[in-house]
Amino acid sequence: MSILYVVPTPIGNLGDMTGRALEVLESCDLILAEDTRHTQKLLNHFNIRTKMISYHKFNEKQRSEEIVQRLLNEEIKAALVTDAGTPCISDPGYELVREVREKGIEVIGLAGPSALTTALSISGIETYEFAFYGFLPRKKSELDAALKRVLKNPVKTFVFYESPKRIINLIEKIKEHMPNATLCVCKELTKVHEKTFYGSVNDVLKQLRDHEEVEKGEYVIVGCNNDYKEADVSSYRVGIHGILFDKLIKNDYSLREAVNEVADEGLASKNEAYKASLEIKKFIEKLQGDK
Repeated sequence: MSILYVVPTPIGNLGDMTGRALEVLESCDLILAEDTRHTQKLLNHFNIRTKMISYHKFNEKQRSEEIVQRLLNEEIKAALVTDAGTPCISDPGYELVREVREKGIEVIGLAGPSALTTALSISGIETYEFAFYGFLPRKKSELDAALKRVLKNPVKTFVFYESPKRIINLIEKIKEHMPNATLCVCKELTKVHEKTFYGSVNDVLKQLRDHEEVEKGEYVIVGCNNDYKEADVSSYRVGIHGILFDKLIKNDYSLREAVNEVADEGLASKNEAYKASLEIKKFIEKLQGDK
């Protein structure tokens, strides 16, 4: 019986590699690596000689089909790894896991390093429930829309990933949409130059601007949305149809204009708003036809 193992690897410190993860990687017939050059360094460090092939977001579909066929036709053990942390968490892998499960092949996950849980554990921010968004969009309009959705989410603790070149811009945008947010920004987790920036969004923005090496390393942002208001949820419960009707009547908008504004305000995705607009259009046409 074939098995697919999902194996976390260190997010920085090689000492975080578990004994069980090493045993699995050594005993497997095949390792599926996001970047074979990166994973080769890890394998060399621990003297592991298991055969390795690439599996990343650009060949995910093709590779998934190949790997599923091998798991079905041969009795092998394969291990899925990414460059750092736990596979499938803002990294490639979930499509393969889904297809493998749908074919009835066993999937076993190992416990281990994760930038997400590490950052949450040291943030000092409530973690009984949280919303994980991964990397937010780069485009300004899409980033604004995403942050508006975060603002309206009743789950007030949020987690983002961000690259060093865009970290200042992201914190500035958080300040714009959630001026009272509390943040814990974690840089280079578990590495030699690990550093955290904690406080109000204003304090953290100043700390980052004063940090000489702000554009080096990877970031995890844990925040608490102190600007969330219950009224935002009740207004959303009116429903997307009601919101669109309101904009049509009050602003004398066309359906297209109403859909665009709803999406820009983060009240719904553009696809959801568009589907609702089609239903409104049918309703209006029916009323006109009944006259």
